[in-house]
Amino acid sequence: MTNLTARISVHPDPAAPVVNPNIYGHFAEHLGRCIYEGIWVGEDSDIPNTRGIRNDVTEALRAINIPVLRWPGGCFADEYHWMDGIGPREARPGIYNSHWGGVVETNHFGTHEFLDLCEQLNTAPYICGNVGSGTVKEMQDWVEYMTSDSNSPMPNLRRKNGREKAWKVPFFGVGNESWGCGGNMRPEYYANEYRRYNTFVRTYSDNKIYRIACGANSSDTNWTRVLMENAHTQMNGLALHKYTLIKNTWPPSGSATEFGEAEWFDILDQSYQIEPLIESHIAEMDRVDPERKVGMVIDEWGTWMAVEPGTNPGFLYQQNSLRDALSAAIHFHIFHRHANRISMANIAQTINVLQAMILTDGPRMLRTPTYWVFEMFKVHQGGTTVPLTVESDSYSYESTSIPAVSGSITISDATYVSLVNTDPNRAATVTVGLTGVSFDEGRVLVGDSITAHNTFDAPDHVSPRAFKAVTETDGGFLVELPPASVAILTFR
Repeated sequence: MTNLTARISVHPDPAAPVVNPNIYGHFAEHLGRCIYEGIWVGEDSDIPNTRGIRNDVTEALRAINIPVLRWPGGCFADEYHWMDGIGPREARPGIYNSHWGGVVETNHFGTHEFLDLCEQLNTAPYICGNVGSGTVKEMQDWVEYMTSDSNSPMPNLRRKNGREKAWKVPFFGVGNESWGCGGNMRPEYYANEYRRYNTFVRTYSDNKIYRIACGANSSDTNWTRVLMENAHTQMNGLALHKYTLIKNTWPPSGSATEFGEAEWFDILDQSYQIEPLIESHIAEMDRVDPERKVGMVIDEWGTWMAVEPGTNPGFLYQQNSLRDALSAAIHFHIFHRHANRISMANIAQTINVLQAMILTDGPRMLRTPTYWVFEMFKVHQGGTTVPLTVESDSYSYESTSIPAVSGSITISDATYVSLVNTDPNRAATVTVGLTGVSFDEGRVLVGDSITAHNTFDAPDHVSPRAFKAVTETDGGFLVELPPASVAILTFR
């Protein structure tokens, strides 16, 4: 079978935008086993931990340079009352988690524990405040509790609970999915509520907060239009949520590991479709904010399948295959192309939920194929984008076609080229029009089947390996990409 072909032409531009490292952000909600077992095991656990936070997880997450972590939700955020999660753990009240599984939330993992996690990871906290069931004063007090060093009741309560110095909390979200689980609000109503609540998200000490308004559900550009027209001068970022679903149909369906080429193709097709959706929202933002002062914050994205058989349907536990890895890589290439507007993105979610980085089973832990895309692509963080044109043969299934090859190039301490071959049947010969550099090294993520994934018995089944199929030519380089693969190449 002959190879696919693709050509990548570069168009250097000194004014090209930089990839904000926060595009590689993450999201951890009180949902299923993300927090409890995934992150928090408690100081008395036999699982090695630091102040209750499991060491194997923090070590793995540090290795992918997490720039920002969103917490405590998600839908959970708008029923979370932060005062329940401070003070002696044995005195914290349990609450019913009405959104996720109907279990009792112990509140053992609260503000201090989350911010300790962020310090252990050297990551910036992004906290989502409660607009749906909370009060303005509650939100104001939380911000003061965390970020003020004054001699006043909230900072003194923090000191009583063991933290003398204020934390830095650079990102704060004013509500979550206020169009749905966060209050079923109309955009005009939420715009007014955002302006009111945001007024009391104050700057204390030298902590500067990037304020993020709740944005649209997927294709609802009217929400974006109303928020930008009524509140853009009070916000730094506007959120957007878009999940990748089989046939783009709710509720989520399809197995994460048992599927054929039809489902493989559909998810990758849906991954490409986020770009026109992003562009439709950017158009609304540009109409009001042509200087692009307000960042687009895609703070929930990723694949959403049916839960694994035999698990609590409210825990959203799904496996993670090579298909998820390619989907993530395509998303990043799209985010890079719109780096002059997208200031942050947070995949859902970090551990044991949806398109997770890590899965745990008691003391055991594994890194998913999606984890390895984050690890491979971390070199793009903070790099200057190189505008490019990708001319690619199509990968077709039945009557639909998508580009077989996707790519992105950034420049920082070296020139980094990331490539995806979506076709599971044919290799791709890719011409990359880079000159004045030499190939240094490469890595590729590939599996033995389209459903390849890691298990606790074979945790490294899908993991990167060295890649050297790069040949220099007069006009650049030829890259021989295996079928169904993701590669990262370094040129110096």
